[in-house]
Amino acid sequence: MPDLTQSCRLALAECLAVKAGEQVLIVTDTELQPLGEAFFQAARELGAEVVYITILPRTNHGQEPPAMVAAAMLKSQVVVLVTAKSLSHTRARRAANDTGARIASLPGATADMLVRTLAVDYQAMTVDCERYAAILTRGKEVHLTTPAGTDLTFSIAGRQGQPDTGLYRQPGDFGNLPAGEAYIAPVEGTARGTLVIDGALAGFGSLKEPLRLQVEHGRVVAVAGGETATALKEMLDRYGEASRNIAELGIGLNPLAKLTGNVLEDEKVKGTVHIALGDNSTFGGQVEAPSHLDGILLRPSLSVDGQQVL
Repeated sequence: MPDLTQSCRLALAECLAVKAGEQVLIVTDTELQPLGEAFFQAARELGAEVVYITILPRTNHGQEPPAMVAAAMLKSQVVVLVTAKSLSHTRARRAANDTGARIASLPGATADMLVRTLAVDYQAMTVDCERYAAILTRGKEVHLTTPAGTDLTFSIAGRQGQPDTGLYRQPGDFGNLPAGEAYIAPVEGTARGTLVIDGALAGFGSLKEPLRLQVEHGRVVAVAGGETATALKEMLDRYGEASRNIAELGIGLNPLAKLTGNVLEDEKVKGTVHIALGDNSTFGGQVEAPSHLDGILLRPSLSVDGQQVL
C-alpha cells in the first residue's frame, strides 16, 4: 500500500496531469494542514511552481473562501482544495474553472482514505461513471426507493448527468478526490415523497437513527429522526429556504470506497445513492444556497423512465 506522499503524487500526476513548471495552488485549512503539506511536497517533487495557502476553517459546506484565496485560484492552472468544509459549491471554485483551472476538491479527507482509495483503476471507473451519467442525461423521470422507506420521485428532464471520474486533465475540469460517481441536478420543484437517509449525512457522519424527510414541491418540509433531526432542522432554518432544496441525485461507483461516516468517501461507495440538499447552482441547477448536504442511502432501487438502473 502506498504512503500518503505517494498517494498525493498519484493524484497530482495521474488525476490532474500536473507537469513541471505548472502553477499549482494548494488550499488547506488549520484542520487539514498535514494533508495540505503532503500535497505541497508531492507537487514540489513533480517540479511544479507550487503555492501553499492555509485558511481558517469555514463554518459550513459551501461557504466562500477569503477573497485573496479566490483571487489566487483565478491565477492557477491547477488547484487542490484540501479543507474540512467543502469549497466545491462556491462561486470562487466555479470562477477558477471558468478561467481554465483544473480543480480537485477533498473536503474532510483523511490520510487513510486517500491511501486506500486513490489507487483505483481510473479507466474502468471512468467507463462506469460515463455510462451512468449518460443514462441520467437521457432520462426524464426518476423513482427512488429503499428498504428503509424512501419513496421519492422527481424530474431530471433537460438536465445534464455529470461523471466524476477522478481524471481532471483538461482546462476547466473539476471533481472530488476520491472520485467515483455520476450525478445530476433534479428539476427544481418536482421532487415529492419520502426521503429516508440511513447511511450518513454531511456534517453529521454515520447515523445512529435514520432521518425521515418529507418532500413536497422540491423541498424538505418536515424532518424526523431523533437528535440529528433536531440539529438538521436548526441548520436548515439557519441557512434559509433554499437549503431545503432537493439539489442532487448521485450514484456511488468507486469499488475501493467504504462506509466510514465521512461523506466524501461514503457518497462514492459502489451500490449506494446520495441525495443532497441545498445548492446545485454549480452543476446545472438553479438554486444557490450557503450549504450543500449529501445524505447517503443504503440498498437503493433506482428507476429512470420506468427502467431499473440500480
